[in-house]
Amino acid sequence: MNEDFCGAVPGAAVLIDGAGISGVESICRHGVAWYAHHLGGELLGLLSLGADRSLPALLAEAIARLADAHRNTCDLADPSSPSAAVAIVRLYDGRVDYLVLGDLVVVLGIAEAPLVVSDAREVDIGRPYRAALQTTADGSAEHEQVRRRFIDMLRASRNQPGGFWVAKDDPRAAAEAITGSRCASELSGVALLSNGASRIVDRFQLARWPEVLGLLASGGPTTIIRRVRQAEQQQGLPPDDATVLHCTDLAED
Repeated sequence: MNEDFCGAVPGAAVLIDGAGISGVESICRHGVAWYAHHLGGELLGLLSLGADRSLPALLAEAIARLADAHRNTCDLADPSSPSAAVAIVRLYDGRVDYLVLGDLVVVLGIAEAPLVVSDAREVDIGRPYRAALQTTADGSAEHEQVRRRFIDMLRASRNQPGGFWVAKDDPRAAAEAITGSRCASELSGVALLSNGASRIVDRFQLARWPEVLGLLASGGPTTIIRRVRQAEQQQGLPPDDATVLHCTDLAED
């Protein structure tokens, strides 16, 4: 099941990438896809009501609402209960506001060079473990030990100072999001990519971000995802959920 969610209302777009581990249903009976899709729905509902509140404030309310919806049936305090990375863009009063929490990417098309907004905290703290996994044989005892240490580190670092931040059960995580705003007239478009789609640049190095925006303008999101799937197949990697939103009409009514 696809654990990404994307959606839009007039003037705003949302991308959610759900996260969890196998067996999470014993902790949360709803599962990761449910969390991602319902968090996205809450956000779109709040965004449709107007732009008089900051994006972190809206995300905090959406996290709190969703936590209330299943805290009586699920163990939300468990570090492995469902969580999600979040990206939001909103057009209001001639400006484009953006928010990124977790390992998603927002790319703003600016003439001189795209502005690439990403949250690298989880990637940075996990880099030594990923390097160790690549140098140990799959199925070996050493590989399994590294994998377990990696999982334990992620559990201990999630939504903790010095670690990384995602949407989960604590609305205070929204205050840790990377945010900003640019004049809409400066932008040719905005793209939101899940980490499964951003592989085209940050893992496979098949394109740079200006080329990605060009591919989106000429062929749409399927062009990006097709290239990612081809690279995954060539390298024998399992496909990751890959979602791209491309917003080009930044004029307000």
